[in-house]
Amino acid sequence: MVIKMNQYLKKAQEVLNLEAQALQYASVQLTEEKLNKLISVYSYLNNIGASLVISGVGKSGIIAQKIASTFNSVGLPSFYLHPVEALHGDLGRVRKGDVMMIISKSGTTEELIKLLNVMDISKDSLIALIGEVNSPLAARCSLVFDCHVEREACINDQAPTTSSTLAMAMGDAMAVVYEMHIGLSKEKFAQNHPGGILGKSLRLKVKNLMWPLADCPTVSTGTLLKEVIFQMTKRPAGGLAVINFEGEMLGIIVEGDIRRAFSSGKDGMNSKVEEIMNANPISIDQENLAYEALELMEGGERAVSILPVLNGKMFVGFLRLHDLLREGFVRKK
Repeated sequence: MVIKMNQYLKKAQEVLNLEAQALQYASVQLTEEKLNKLISVYSYLNNIGASLVISGVGKSGIIAQKIASTFNSVGLPSFYLHPVEALHGDLGRVRKGDVMMIISKSGTTEELIKLLNVMDISKDSLIALIGEVNSPLAARCSLVFDCHVEREACINDQAPTTSSTLAMAMGDAMAVVYEMHIGLSKEKFAQNHPGGILGKSLRLKVKNLMWPLADCPTVSTGTLLKEVIFQMTKRPAGGLAVINFEGEMLGIIVEGDIRRAFSSGKDGMNSKVEEIMNANPISIDQENLAYEALELMEGGERAVSILPVLNGKMFVGFLRLHDLLREGFVRKK
C-alpha cells in the first residue's frame, strides 16, 4: 500500500483537531455547581487530612497514576489504587474519610464495579471521570465529570486516544482548581519539589553552594604575586581574596589579573597584590538566593565566572558559575 507523505500530515492534524474539539466540549459541560461540589470535597479532605484515591484500569489506570502524581505535586495527598490489586490486599491503603475518584470510558468497567461493591465508602465520597454519564459507575458517584468523546482518534476508533487525553486534561483542570483553592505559592510548590530547579531556585542560598573560607586562598596587602600564585595553586577555587586583618574584603584576583600583570612589561612576579587586584568586584551576600547570584554573573554587560561572597563586609567564600550550572541553574533570557 502506497501512502503519500502529505496523508500522514493530514492524519496527524486530524488527531490533534479531534482531541482539541473533545477538550472544548468537556469545557462547555463544566458547571459552577460541579466546581462548587469539587471545592467542598477539597475543603473536606484538607480539614481531616484525608487522601484522594484514584483508580482505573488499562490506559485509564495510567492516567489515574498521572493525576495522582499531579495532585501530590500541588500538595493534596493522593495515590493510585489498582482495582485488582486492591481486592488482593491493597485495599488496606484506603483509610476512613478518603475520597475516591474513578476513571472509566464506558462506565461499566467490571474491575471498578467489583471494587466499589466491597468498599465501605459512601456516594458522597465518590467522584467519576466518565465517558458515559448514564452508566452504572456514574450512578454510584455524587460528582460526575462528563468525559464523553464522539470517537477515538485511532483509525479504528478503538485505542484510547481522545478519551485518555480528555481524562488527563480533566485531571489537570481539577488539580489547578485545587491550587487556586489553597492559594498555592511558588514557594510552597517548591517545598514539594526540592530536587527540581524551581525548588532549588527558591530554596538554595549562596551559602549552600559557595566555597567556604577555609577552601579559598586569601592574602593581605603587600603580598607579592609569586605568593598569590602559590596560594591559588594550593587552593584552586578560581580566585583569591585580598583581605585586611579583620577579614574584610579589599579586592580579588583572578587568573586574568595575573596574565595582565605579566603582560604589562613590569616585574610581574614581584608585583604587589594591591597593584593588580580588582578593588571593586561584584559581590554577593551569603544569604542571597543562588539564582540571584546567577543573575549577577550573567546579567551584566560582561559575564563573570566567580563572585566573592560576603557576610556584611567580611569575606566568607567564593561562588563559581560552574557550581551553579552543575546544580542545574539556567538563566532565563
